[in-house]
Formats: sequence, structure tokens, C-alpha cells
Amino acid sequence: MITILKTKTTKGMISIVSAMTLLLSLGSCQDFLDVQPEDKLAVEQMYRNVNDADAAVLGIYGKFMGLAKKYVVLNEMRADLMTTTANSDPYLKQLSEHNETVDNPYVSPRDFYEVILNCNDALKNFDIMLAEKRFTQEQYNHRYSDIGCIRSWVYLQLGIHYGSVPYITEPIENIEDVKNISMYPRMPFDQLIEKLVDFTENLPFKKPYPAGTNLRTSVDGYSTEYFFVNKECLLGDLNLWKGDYLMAASYYKKVLETATGAASSAYLYDKYRLSWSASDLMVTYTRAQDATSLLNTETSGWRSIFSRPYDAQWSYEWIWSLPFDSDFAPANPFISFFSKSSGNYLAKPSQSAIDKWNSETQANGIPYDARGPKYTYKMVGNDPVIMKYLFKYEAAADPFKTEGDWFLYRAAKLTLRYAEAANRDNEHRVADGIYNRGGIRGAFTRPGLNTGTADVTNEMQTHKPFPYDFKCREGQYPYYRDDWYRASLGVRGRANLIKKEVVGDSLISIENNLIDEAALELAYEGNRWEDLVRIARRRNDPSFLADKIYDKLSKEGNAEAANVKAKLMNPNNWYLPFNW
Repeated sequence: MITILKTKTTKGMISIVSAMTLLLSLGSCQDFLDVQPEDKLAVEQMYRNVNDADAAVLGIYGKFMGLAKKYVVLNEMRADLMTTTANSDPYLKQLSEHNETVDNPYVSPRDFYEVILNCNDALKNFDIMLAEKRFTQEQYNHRYSDIGCIRSWVYLQLGIHYGSVPYITEPIENIEDVKNISMYPRMPFDQLIEKLVDFTENLPFKKPYPAGTNLRTSVDGYSTEYFFVNKECLLGDLNLWKGDYLMAASYYKKVLETATGAASSAYLYDKYRLSWSASDLMVTYTRAQDATSLLNTETSGWRSIFSRPYDAQWSYEWIWSLPFDSDFAPANPFISFFSKSSGNYLAKPSQSAIDKWNSETQANGIPYDARGPKYTYKMVGNDPVIMKYLFKYEAAADPFKTEGDWFLYRAAKLTLRYAEAANRDNEHRVADGIYNRGGIRGAFTRPGLNTGTADVTNEMQTHKPFPYDFKCREGQYPYYRDDWYRASLGVRGRANLIKKEVVGDSLISIENNLIDEAALELAYEGNRWEDLVRIARRRNDPSFLADKIYDKLSKEGNAEAANVKAKLMNPNNWYLPFNW
């Protein structure tokens, strides 16, 4: 049963959303995300009106935040970019070497089902509230769809890590019953994906909470819409797993064009489009070929994606991010996990990951990808330390200020996922263009075109139907500034890297490039294992996954590397034991 949440007073970074006191007279959004119960109330006291429904929604998000560490650890330690340290316990080593035992606490699916059963309870009671006219159809649509999507997101993670799992959509009294196969048979992953697509597609509302609703407000330029799962991104991901690439690309394109029609020109041209105007989010040097002049502060350079305040440029990149605050539960789990100076230093970049960044060349001739050694990790003594989750903590320079974020979805991930879907839908030029150096504009601009004098009426656009329709025109005679005219970077251009070439078969070459780029750009944000599983399943090629894990372990001198590779050549061994 969901519990009413304890009221506290806010301070610090969460004060930017203090206008949410309109709901239940609580002190901040983090009050809603605090999972510590004060009282357990009977259902009839919990679901009386829309404010109670909102409390249930935010209580579920508080519970959901407890999955943050497990999400990152399972998706990264099991893959090739993260590895253990001398401080790591045997359970982390098991994950890295794929020999997990049922007593491994990271393996237990119980935490996922606790969130799911809270979702089931809320969804059932929302149905009752609607039937008894305790809130309007519109209020129901917004909240039911949000919690339905959270449940689908959690089930997708369960499928990725466990393969066959019980698919339970009704409240149950005893969570231990989930383990009872006779009561709740295990559903194969492919069938689970079909169920999730059908359910999520049929939800009545697929946009963020509208402005003016209690759960969405804007203070100091920051909108609480970023707290809540983006339904269209989720539907894109579900259809990508299903293999409906046109549908996946369609959902992703809708999010890419979130700002279409916006009154603010910066918002219109820059939001989620990796534009050259959002210069604070780029790998940039004040002196072109001087590596020491790299912009690298809380508010400038690519690293500021993870360290900057919730300002306009932050909103150009972030789609879904949940904040941790030192004054509220749940506590930020990442400082103790990653920090060497203030934590336990339990994980670090693998040599395989370091080699990937070092194999790249920047457009100014600097022989490495700065996103790696300059931003994503840094050397502390002789040890590489993963930094994405530590920037805010280190900037505060106060051991009691443990602010940070759970990074869930951003523009670069959206762009790479869209490109993956487009490529599989045989739109190879669109796919290569939108992520590669030069961006979608560069891919559809005639070489040598002089935009200052040429008529660009029929230039610089794809001439394709939705979701592959891009207009990127910038011209003077006649004057054009299309919505995508600033989209001349792509993921690689924003990282200041040279263009990635397509070699041989376009479909496979571009897909390989996209997954490699995701490793460089999104490392340690919780995407890597699912990327490897998705591509290996799609190609029916276990070696795509097994070779990368082998590369990680062999570079560490791990004697089990060859055995682990042989084990992972059987897809049944990709999945964790389902027990707790």
C-alpha cells in the first residue's frame, strides 16, 4: 500500500520547484519523492480527490528512485565499459564476470516488483476514483498514463535483465507470491515486449503533464515536467525492441520536435536538436589546437551537461532526470559508489572503455575523445574515477551536500535511438546524418552551396514524409530560417570529433557506429547492457555481445575471460537468476 509522505522543509537546489507547494502544502518536490512513511492510511483515506491521486503519483516516484543504483550497476557493470576496483565486493565481481549467485543483492528483482505493485495499486484505485467521479476524465488520463508508463519502464528493465518474468497487472497482497510460478507464470521476453507495447500504446495520454496541472509547474525557468517519464521516448524504446522501426522513429521524432511552434526562437531551434547555438554543451577550446584551453567548468563545456544548474541550456539537453538532495530520502547512492576521495570507489572505467575514447581523433587534431579522459572520468592518483555523478558534489565542497541526479534520458540518447530506428527502416542517410559530424543539415546540404547567395528553397531538406522530414534551410535570398537550420553538429560534431565513415554494408556499418558512439557519449548512464542485448538479439549474433565482454575482461588479465565469452555465446546466459 502506498503511504502518505512526510512533510519537511526544503532548502538548496530543490527550492527551485518550491511552487509545487500548491499540492498538499508540502515544502518542495523532494518532499513528494521522500519515501519515508509517516502514517499508513486506509485506501478510503488515500484516494479521495485529485490531490490524493497526486500524492500517490509522487509517492511512487519516490519509491522508483530507489532503483537508481541498481539500474546503473546492472546496465553498466554487466557490460564492457565499467569494471570493478580493488574495493569491490564479490557481488560486483560476479556481475562483471557473469557468474551471479542467487544471494547476490544486485540480482534480486524484488525492488522492481515493489514499484510495480505500488503502480498496480494506484492504477486500480484511479479506476475506482474515475467511476465514482472523484476526479475528471482528464485528470484520470494524465495520472493513469504516467503511472502506467512507469510500470512499463520497470517491466522493460526486468525483461532486459531476467528474460522471462511474471507479468502482473493487478494488486496482490503478498509480494512473495511473485516467486510462485504456479500463481504467476514467467512470460518470455518477446511476449513481454508485445504486452508492454499494446498496453502503453493504448494509454489515453502520451504527452507530459500539461502546464497548469498540479504536477507540473515552472519556477526560475525549470519545469517539473522533467521529473516524469517521457511517454513518447518510452514508446520509441518499446517499439525499437519490438522491431517496429517506423513506429519507433515516429515517437522519437515527436520528442525531437518538442519545441516546434515555440514562441522563443532559442527554445525552438535549440531544444533537443544538438544545435550550434547551445555552445555551453559542446567540447570547445578557446585556442583551437591547445588541449589545455578546453572549456571545463560547471557551466561551460560538454561536462556541464551533468553539472550545470537547471537553466535554459540544461533544458535543451535533458528529457528525464530525477534529483537527489542531501536533506531528503532517498539518499544519493552514487557518491559512495563512485568517489575515491569521499566514497568507497567500487567501480571504475574499464580499459576497454578508455581505449575507445583514446582511439578517436578530434577535428582540431587532438588525439582522443575529450568526453572520456577530460569529462566522463578523471585520474585521482593512479586510478580513473567516473565523474558524471560527482560534479555537483565536488563543486559544493561540503561532505554534507550530497546533491546529484539520476540521469535517465537526454537529447543525445534520443538522437542516437532515433538514428538506430531510422537506419533499420532503411533511411540510412537520415540516420548517418543526424548523429554524425555535420548533423542532419550537413547530410542534406549540397557540397559547396553558398547560403549567402544561393536560392535554398529546394535545398537543405530531406524531402521525405514524417518521421524523416527535416527542413534545415538557412539562406538570404530568399530569407530562410527553418526550425532545424542550427542542426549542423550531430552527436559527433558536438564532441568535436571527425566524421565517422560508413564502410561496406550501410545498415550494419551505421548501426555499429551508432552503438560505438553511444558508448562514448552515454557511458555510465545506464544504457550499455541493454544496447548490447538489443543489437545481439536483433542480429541473432551472440558474439556481438560476448566479444565486447571478453575484450573488457581480457584487457584486465582476467583468467576467466575466455570462459565468460563461451558462456555468453548462449543467449540464455545473458539473463540473471530470478529469485530473492
